[in-house]
Amino acid sequence: MNLHDLAARTALVLETNNLRGGADLAKVAGSLARLFEHLKGQSLALSRLAQVVVTHDGLPEPVCDELRRSSGLALQFVLIDASTGYYAAKNLGFAALDAARCDHVVFADADCIPAADWLEQLLLPLCAEQPPAVVAGRTSYSSSLAGTALTTIDFMYFPSPLQAGATRNFYANNVVFRREVFAEHAYQALDGVYRAHCQVLGLRLQAAGIALHYAAAAHTEHRLPDSRAEAVKLRWMRGQDSVGLTPYLVQAYLPARLQWFARSGPLAPLCILFARLGYSLRALNQQDLPPVHGLRRLGAMGLIAAFSAIDMCGALARGLGINTLGKAEADAQALSYHKPATH
Repeated sequence: MNLHDLAARTALVLETNNLRGGADLAKVAGSLARLFEHLKGQSLALSRLAQVVVTHDGLPEPVCDELRRSSGLALQFVLIDASTGYYAAKNLGFAALDAARCDHVVFADADCIPAADWLEQLLLPLCAEQPPAVVAGRTSYSSSLAGTALTTIDFMYFPSPLQAGATRNFYANNVVFRREVFAEHAYQALDGVYRAHCQVLGLRLQAAGIALHYAAAAHTEHRLPDSRAEAVKLRWMRGQDSVGLTPYLVQAYLPARLQWFARSGPLAPLCILFARLGYSLRALNQQDLPPVHGLRRLGAMGLIAAFSAIDMCGALARGLGINTLGKAEADAQALSYHKPATH
């Protein structure tokens, strides 16, 4: 199938949960308007897609109409409850698709800045004679020193043994699924977990023998939080998340005799975070990251260690019973991502 025919059978689901933080509806509308203006530069026009679905929790209809007009797209807005979590919003956006028109679904985030050829590069692997069931694009933070350091922590990809060019993991802001595959698996509710549901789904797909093709050229840049205080809060939340994620990692990677490790309080998540620290340090100048050498490399290593230390503090606190994420709908929390892009 050629790319344009495939796009005509593909939908895009865009959630706005990450625009909730520190925002009134005017800010959300403004951020969405800037995003769609940016998306007009895609090498594969969004107008070629079967559907473009946007989930939201209260945009007035005149604002929705203006976004349709300014974007030139037949946007389908899906109203969700303000307490709906990030991953549940994606599931609800998927539920709004017309199955008769869509064979594939792309998931993206409203706080990301896709490269000009992002959509084209994400869909190209699906044009192969034997297309993959899932394609994971590459997500990173900005190319600044801090952005590069944070990318080695939050957006790394791990090779899968299922097939060459496959990854074990993906990120929910940059992925395309065959529709029936997502319908069967979807995101599951995870109590007390902020942003690890896609990692858990990656583990489930791996166990089911479903390979995730990695398309490094399908790049999107995730914004950094608007303030330093929120950036620190994000690190703490990521550390708290590691405790909720640990049982799934232990189940997937450790033998039966070591499954007790998942119930070891803060020990297991701290061991996982120490292992991740080593991987992050080795990841510098790898995986399409901006090269850093000399003093900049030392600076990046220092930042990785400092950011990881905050993560570890969050993990230690939760392992000792201090859970700041809450038990239910932890992924409904949001930071502020409204500063206009600098490029």
